[in-house]
Amino acid sequence: MSKVAVIGAGAWGTALAIQAARAGSSVTLWARDPARAAALATTRENPRLPGMRLADAIEVLALASPPPQPSPSRRDEGGIADTWGTPDAILLAIPMQHLRGMLARLPQSATPLVVCAKGVEIRTHRLPLELVAELHPTADAVVLTGPNFAHEIAAGLPAASVVAGTDAAVRGQVIELLGTQAFRLYGNDDPVGAQVGGAAKNVIAIAAGAVIGAGVGENARAALITRGLAELSRLAVALGGRAETVSGLSGLGDLLLTCTGPSSRNYSLGLALGRGEALADILAARDTVTEGVTTAPALVARAAGVDMPISAAVAALVEGRVTLRKAMATLLARPRRDE
Repeated sequence: MSKVAVIGAGAWGTALAIQAARAGSSVTLWARDPARAAALATTRENPRLPGMRLADAIEVLALASPPPQPSPSRRDEGGIADTWGTPDAILLAIPMQHLRGMLARLPQSATPLVVCAKGVEIRTHRLPLELVAELHPTADAVVLTGPNFAHEIAAGLPAASVVAGTDAAVRGQVIELLGTQAFRLYGNDDPVGAQVGGAAKNVIAIAAGAVIGAGVGENARAALITRGLAELSRLAVALGGRAETVSGLSGLGDLLLTCTGPSSRNYSLGLALGRGEALADILAARDTVTEGVTTAPALVARAAGVDMPISAAVAALVEGRVTLRKAMATLLARPRRDE
């Protein structure tokens, strides 16, 4: 039986653990908080995914201390083989701003890394696989990204996603480990385009929610999503990706879901902003991460020289540099031009 390790026991990590077990793997689900690990192990249910029971094939453990580093002379001594049970893949289902810290704790190994985070690191403006390349330069790594709400994946509802990376063999291995008839996975050899789509859609979703929350209307949201897609395409190409990737699941698909689904944390945050709530109050009332808030300024900084008016407006809004009314006025005042 294949083995999968999932790091991160939030809703997304738990859903992926359930999916990996459904696909036939034995799974170790690692929680950063020992109390959460103990509760999951006892109740077999994550409160963020009510009614979704963990299969017997899922073992829950606490990642309370850094795994030991491998010996210089023997690659696996004291490392992956001892600590992780030699998994066939390690899924990193943690918020983007915590990815660097977790990568620094992982031992170097030949085990493929599957990054399930979406965003841009706020300090360095790097994408997820760029952090992997920095901290695990010899690792085989891919990103799993697409229009997926955790509760629907956990429930086994039909969905599709993308495994993006430059190595076809690794993409195929991950697809075999996680894919089922209901969870259809597509390979993609443009990880840059896939990562840009996953990061930028959260930013555009905040704007889409704000438009609806402010009562501006469905026409405005449709226009904003369409022009947001154009921003994604420009940035993807500027960073070395392909425009057609943005038209796929990791771009357009994820954008549509995140900009319209009421379960989207970024869209719901935008709704609250549009209704006049303060960002600090919205975030204080949440126990989950809303990636678009930190991604927006990092994305705009990374996109220096690329025309990203919607993303720039969201970045200014979440940083408190403009009001929502001013941000919308600025976008509407842009010079007319051909599409």
